Amino acid sequence: MISFQNIHKQYGRVKVLNGVDLGLSGGGVHTILGPNGSGKTTLIKILLGMVIPQKGEVVIDSKIVNGKWEYRNDIDYLPQIARFPDNLSVSELIKMIIHLRKKSNRSEELIRLFKLEPFLDQKLGNLSGGTRQKVNLVLAFMFDSRIIILDEPTTGLDPVAVVHLKELIRKERLKGKIILVTTHIMSFVEEMADQIIFLLEGKIYFKGTNEELRAKNNSKNLEHAIATLLEVNHA
Repeated sequence: MISFQNIHKQYGRVKVLNGVDLGLSGGGVHTILGPNGSGKTTLIKILLGMVIPQKGEVVIDSKIVNGKWEYRNDIDYLPQIARFPDNLSVSELIKMIIHLRKKSNRSEELIRLFKLEPFLDQKLGNLSGGTRQKVNLVLAFMFDSRIIILDEPTTGLDPVAVVHLKELIRKERLKGKIILVTTHIMSFVEEMADQIIFLLEGKIYFKGTNEELRAKNNSKNLEHAIATLLEVNHA
């Protein structure tokens, strides 16, 4: 169980999150949607302890985790933009992360899945964006943590890699894990999401299933439902 309680975050005069209350209970894929600047990535970084809110608490399993770090050992995270040291090889990076986290891992299985064997000795700075994203996915899924955070996970991936990503998410969902995803790809949301959270101007305007969102806005598909939600709340 993850709970954001009255979260406020402001940069200068810009209110990024304005009293967010959100509970994520049970396993499944929870997708956070919203236009650029709506606060999605900030909310994720607050959960990770990378951003400190001016007000509010993050609670995991009934324990306030603000200012603590131990809980993060049970979270796997895929950032939207992976900033790797360019001078390291792929294998050196993977070994370094394994050494730092000191947890059992399935890196070899994931390397085979994403066909990264030919790239293991290549420097990260020489890789294409899509290959770097596959390395990013290996790092995000190689530990068996019960919370997985994926920030725009399909960026740069070819269709085959997207299929493998979806298979991975489905397997982790079956284990009862909480999988928190941000994405702009509506087809991905329609196929994978158990719950949709729509964030706009630092507030939550909707929380529920794809079907509930479409019914609420009398929309034939998710893309149209999101557009209607934006129009209504910007009117």
